[in-house]
Amino acid sequence: MPANKKFYFGTNTKMYKTIGDTVEFVEELQELTDDIDRDKVEIFVIPSFTAIKDAHDIVKCKFLKIGAQNMNWEEQGQYTGEISPLMLREVGADIVMIGHSERRHILGETDIEENKKVLCSLEHGFITLLCVGETMEQKQFGVSDEILRLQLKIGLYGVKHEDSERIWIAYEPVWAIGENGVPATKEYAAKMHGVIKKTLSGIFGDDHGKKIPILYGGSVNIQNASELSKIRDIDGLFIGRSAWDAKDFNKIIRSVL
Repeated sequence: MPANKKFYFGTNTKMYKTIGDTVEFVEELQELTDDIDRDKVEIFVIPSFTAIKDAHDIVKCKFLKIGAQNMNWEEQGQYTGEISPLMLREVGADIVMIGHSERRHILGETDIEENKKVLCSLEHGFITLLCVGETMEQKQFGVSDEILRLQLKIGLYGVKHEDSERIWIAYEPVWAIGENGVPATKEYAAKMHGVIKKTLSGIFGDDHGKKIPILYGGSVNIQNASELSKIRDIDGLFIGRSAWDAKDFNKIIRSVL
């Protein structure tokens, strides 16, 4: 990790931790990482909706940001089971994650829907974490680059250049996520992050596009975190189950630092 580069560490706990589990996790994580300079490192946790308020209430904002796993693009309406930006603001969410592969490929969300959510999230002042990534089938067909460009160009359509300061990107190849995921090689991750960086510069210009942090996610663990962090266009790590124990998450962070 370059000395002058701010690095990002985050985890999404999916549908695993209860409120009690989440509170215990973020409280311990905050204590373990208390001595780390937050000018150089950003740490965030994205728990279940029910745990956001309790997690937010016990953390110091400068030490740990709390996010939401999804959000509707309307402030209110006939959307049973959905969560609005007003509700997320009320419970203290700092970040909204949009377009996670499970939302796209299990729950059928489209790039156009992700774009609506991105615009709504930015309008309401959230840090907006847009997830992109190709499936194994798309990788085998040799269209990974095109898929990433498509997801970015549609997902970020209509975003003002000045709002790009609140955009983060997570590259998560679908085949690398989950219990049976296989981490991307450092060469492949470097290539895909380069494609993303170039696409962002094409959308926002170099002045804005090159400043957008791009996180790698997909079977990140204590064995590969340091190596991945050294890749030029990787600005952070979005970690799954390897980070769901605060002590393990702390070890991964320190292995990079």
